[in-house]
Amino acid sequence: MVNTILYAALGFMGLALMLTLVRFIKGKTAVDRVIALDVMTISSIGLIALTAHFAERAIYLDIALVYGLLSFIAVLIIAKYLEKGL
Repeated sequence: MVNTILYAALGFMGLALMLTLVRFIKGKTAVDRVIALDVMTISSIGLIALTAHFAERAIYLDIALVYGLLSFIAVLIIAKYLEKGL
């Protein structure tokens, strides 16, 4: 039962990743694209965590953690650049 729910979550995260990819491509402003990129990274972190569970490899969670930190820093830098204050 738990694996069924996790497979459904995997499907929903994949769907969210594809929908935000469309938003990233069709975004009218740079802010739309930055938000879509941030949502894609969050979905990717969820996919990495689910992959860690299914593969029974805890090292993937460390990769997801580092990826999340780098994504956070990147969004802050991009926001600073968009404000023309870099």
